[in-house]
Amino acid sequence: MTSSPERSFFSTRDIRQAGINPNYWYVVAQSSEVKTQPIGITLWERRIVLFRDTQGKVAALEDCCPHRQVKLSHGRVQGDRLECAYHGWCFDSTGRCIDVPYLEKNQKLSSSKIRSYPVREQDGFIWLFPGDQAVEKVADFRISEWEHLNYIATVSVIDCNAHYSYLIENLMDMYHGHLHQDWQAWADPVLQNLNEKRDRVDAFYQAQSYYKIDKIWSISQLFFPALRRLHPEPLNVSYVYPHWVSTLGSDFKIYCLFCPRSLTSTRAYLVHFTSLNAFWRLHKLHVPFRRFVKNRLFGSAQKLLDGLVRQDVLMIEEEQQAYLNNPQQHNHELNRAIAGVQRLIWVQATEEIE
Repeated sequence: MTSSPERSFFSTRDIRQAGINPNYWYVVAQSSEVKTQPIGITLWERRIVLFRDTQGKVAALEDCCPHRQVKLSHGRVQGDRLECAYHGWCFDSTGRCIDVPYLEKNQKLSSSKIRSYPVREQDGFIWLFPGDQAVEKVADFRISEWEHLNYIATVSVIDCNAHYSYLIENLMDMYHGHLHQDWQAWADPVLQNLNEKRDRVDAFYQAQSYYKIDKIWSISQLFFPALRRLHPEPLNVSYVYPHWVSTLGSDFKIYCLFCPRSLTSTRAYLVHFTSLNAFWRLHKLHVPFRRFVKNRLFGSAQKLLDGLVRQDVLMIEEEQQAYLNNPQQHNHELNRAIAGVQRLIWVQATEEIE
């Protein structure tokens, strides 16, 4: 009996042990999280500290003072420099030690330098490049709807004790809507086409949507289930390594921005946009008023999004625990999109190793 290509491909490869390809931009925080004091984050077992200088520009350094190896994120920002909480050693945004408060006249500053990371602030998030700075080959992953006046945003933070592959598989598998009986936006998905490339997987489903945002009153569907009526809509999901994006018809777009922490820990930011493109009268209003409406409605889908996240995280963490209990146990998978996702993860992880 001949084994399937998917089974033979993964028989000697453990996706749950796959690392990340660091030569991409990862989201490590929301812009609003980085304020006047440093914060510590973890990106694939790298401890990193983020802080702002006097101009509001974000810097990212290795979160480890070379003096006694304590976390610099325990310290404080003094002007344009980061001060260690233990002995007051100070570092600039490049990781260079620029001051030691008790340095004697006959002593020189330490020549040790901690690693700094390329970082940028874009579309409401802090993006960090952990890889080879000589590579930096990838194009920007843009979230154009973030500033667009026709889109209302909601952000839900995902923290799950599981390998990042479980989360991306969950996001690419639209059949799991069965889990979200009280929260789902779609029904009866059918996978119609699947495209795979070295850096992305695109899955095209046809589904039935519960929402149609085409009139002012139709926004109330988001809050009153009795007003919802099923109608056909395309449901497209894409794993654009290392992030994810989905569209449901023309009314909704969702991003998931990844910050894998370790083999068993993942943080991600789920960003949901509701389109107001159908409201042509709204577009004639003054820009300041439209921006006021956009800002006022930020987070309007929070209850819906957080409910989906809670249900998904419960299942994902159970999957991870089942794997830890028995790593040799194979899943019986029927959705072709999952094999495509696993192939992409393996290709990217081994590309870094090679």
